[in-house]
Amino acid sequence: MLILLAGIFVLHILIIILLLVATIDNAWWITEDMNTDVWARWIFQNGAWNYTDLPTGSHYPTDYLQAVQASSVLACIFSIIAIFVFLAQLFTLPKGQRFIISGVFQFLACLCIMIAASIYTDRFHRDESKGNYGHCFILAWIAFGLSFFSSIIYFVLRKKTA
Repeated sequence: MLILLAGIFVLHILIIILLLVATIDNAWWITEDMNTDVWARWIFQNGAWNYTDLPTGSHYPTDYLQAVQASSVLACIFSIIAIFVFLAQLFTLPKGQRFIISGVFQFLACLCIMIAASIYTDRFHRDESKGNYGHCFILAWIAFGLSFFSSIIYFVLRKKTA
């Protein structure tokens, strides 16, 4: 059981790292001379990457962009809270009640990153023929899958002894 709990802890740390990289790094949409994330746009000019604000208008609706930003940050926060709750529940709660709260927080993180990636997929870069989704976008979807799997594991483990 100790090896299983250690594996879950390592999986949870991996999920937190993936969520933080997906939220912070600048590669949700990439072209040859531009990287865009949920915070800013980086344009390659004169041999250097230059920081610029995201464009406004129909290509970047502000309300959807803020929803993506908020959901990404909330996913990170919920996942970090879940790991601390996991550690606290491991030593304080009796069998049958363990891991329920950490599973709920991890499921909330799963939902938040799914919402962020879904909105980004649906509302941004629909008209652009040049460019691809970057590694941060892909990491967000991978983090969604892993956090969903992790939350299911927490709900299954609530009956196990530690």
